[in-house]
Amino acid sequence: MATNKLMGMLLAVFLSAVGGEVYAEEPCVDFKWDVTQERALFSGPATPLPAGSDAKSASTMLLNHLYAVKLLPQDKVVFVAAPGKKPTGAANAGILTFKLPASGSYRVALDMPVWVDVAANGAVVPAKDFQGQHSCGAPHKIVEFDLNGTRPFFLQLSGVPDSVRLTITAAPARKL
Repeated sequence: MATNKLMGMLLAVFLSAVGGEVYAEEPCVDFKWDVTQERALFSGPATPLPAGSDAKSASTMLLNHLYAVKLLPQDKVVFVAAPGKKPTGAANAGILTFKLPASGSYRVALDMPVWVDVAANGAVVPAKDFQGQHSCGAPHKIVEFDLNGTRPFFLQLSGVPDSVRLTITAAPARKL
């Protein structure tokens, strides 16, 4: 019995030491928020989804799903509202739409440095906060928005290569 306890303690010490080293080397653990739900979504398969060139052709996204979004040449996209950052160069862009179950704080998580806006009623909704991890792609960048109402919102992407993986999730309550 004492041997079993000793073996259990040694195993626990070994696993915590090994786990700590792996955790310290993981490039996606330095987010200041709890990103557990985004990390879980990025660990699974992404559903292919084409971006639209305008509001009418925007594909619909669901919350809590990971998408691999195929984008269009930026000069072919008519934005719902002027992007918060002026698109430059010959990059790609696209528009998606989504509805919410309730007003609240929502996060858009992306696998690369992409300019992202949420538009409603012809205007860009200001971002509440954002953060990113340069060495992480699962996700790389997260932008949080306070969104009011359940009407359709538009997600505008610009300054992007030809595709991006992304998800929209409800932001968990922040702990003080």
